[in-house]
Amino acid sequence: MKQSIAVVGAGICGLFTGLSLARKGFDVTLFERDVPPPEGNAEEAFFAWQRRGAAQFRHPHAFLGLMCSVLGEKYPDLLAELLDAGARKMTFEDMVPNHLQHQYQPEPGDEKLWMLLCRRATIETVLRRYVEREPNLAIRSQTFITDVIVEQGQSKSGDKTLTVTGLELTDRQNQNAKSIHQADIVVNASGRADKFYQWLKSKGAQVTEQRDDAEIVYYTRHYSLRDGVSEPPRDSENPSAGDLGYLKYGVFPGDNGHFAIIVCLPNEESELREAVKDGDKFDQICMNIPGLVPWINPEQATATTAPFGIGEIHAVWRDCIPEESDTKLLNYFAVGDAAARTNPLYGRGCSTGTLHAHLLSEVLANEADPWQRALSFRAKTEEEIRPIFNASLTEDKNGIKKAAAVRQGKTLDRAASLSAWFKLAFGDALVAAAKYQLHVHRGIMRTVNLVEKPGTFLKDKKIRNTVFRYMLRGRTKNAAARIQRGASRDDMISSVCETS
Repeated sequence: MKQSIAVVGAGICGLFTGLSLARKGFDVTLFERDVPPPEGNAEEAFFAWQRRGAAQFRHPHAFLGLMCSVLGEKYPDLLAELLDAGARKMTFEDMVPNHLQHQYQPEPGDEKLWMLLCRRATIETVLRRYVEREPNLAIRSQTFITDVIVEQGQSKSGDKTLTVTGLELTDRQNQNAKSIHQADIVVNASGRADKFYQWLKSKGAQVTEQRDDAEIVYYTRHYSLRDGVSEPPRDSENPSAGDLGYLKYGVFPGDNGHFAIIVCLPNEESELREAVKDGDKFDQICMNIPGLVPWINPEQATATTAPFGIGEIHAVWRDCIPEESDTKLLNYFAVGDAAARTNPLYGRGCSTGTLHAHLLSEVLANEADPWQRALSFRAKTEEEIRPIFNASLTEDKNGIKKAAAVRQGKTLDRAASLSAWFKLAFGDALVAAAKYQLHVHRGIMRTVNLVEKPGTFLKDKKIRNTVFRYMLRGRTKNAAARIQRGASRDDMISSVCETS
């Protein structure tokens, strides 16, 4: 008899969870609080689909090599449908900067270093309709989960158990109309809006949480290229993504002539945070950054939305079965942002969510015992997801320090010890080597695309020797490679905030 699985949340992670589990032979029901995508194409979905349950729905997303490899290997027909809808495949060769093109020779593994360029509305619309055709799977939209049902018990070894047996459903139109959906397994793919953490704790589960504030807010504005206009060429001297210390920025090319720009600001930058909400001032900020000018020049593109922001950016890690717990939580699994959330600025969430979904389907297909399933999934999550989470958290903390130093007029370039000097010198040499040596650039792109664990490329002897050789050039020369052109903080505030 097939086991029944209830998956809560039909975003990208939830859809891949349901899809992968259905193909393993499970009977899957997906629950989603929002309405399904509207009739029509992905263009209409971007502007018309009401996705109140996904605050980041219209913000840019990066679909990295990790996720794209899953698409290409497991769902080539889905990939074909995405390309038909206007999504674009950007290969590693496409991503090689112009000044390094003469060094390019294909290498094994390059086929995994590709990205899918499209808006989330495009991928989610196509993915949703693809999943709806899957046997053994049903999607219940506009269905609200208001509690999780658990049974207390005791294992044969005497341990206390909490076994999840189903979900409480509530009719939004009639709050008194409640029903129970029973399932052998419940999967939480509800993302940032997760409520299971509190529900389970209130019932005695000893779920732990690590939460760190990135101390930033970011604003997005979408644009459309004018008819007959092509995207600007890649410019290594004026990149379309970067960090000015007090401000981070990036262009996210999309599908069907669309692209988005994000401007990320520390919480403390009150003047710029107020200015970035205004469309004209958002564009003015971008016009003070050389790497963005070719994109938003009025002759190049027109805005299709006003700026809109997202805050409360936290790194969150939840452990459903911490080692110190004396209670076994059974038949419950959290995937994606509900389990491990990273700063969306890095674009890793969709890829880690897709990986997490498939890790779970492998565990449930290969393990029958509920407790062994829990232990195995926890171990695989620690092995595959934790390194990405830790690297993202480190980047957050470094960003907080850098932004604070810029506000205070200080520098972080001075080392207080020999070990600190070596770390700074190595970092400068790595940036410089990646800018001018393709094999180092390729190594970094493996980390960026999550096709290997963060920093693994530094185990490559050729890359290490190249970086050490660059260290001999001296920090001053190497540091020039990481300097990004753009208005200083004082000049930006003067230009944008002190003019009417």
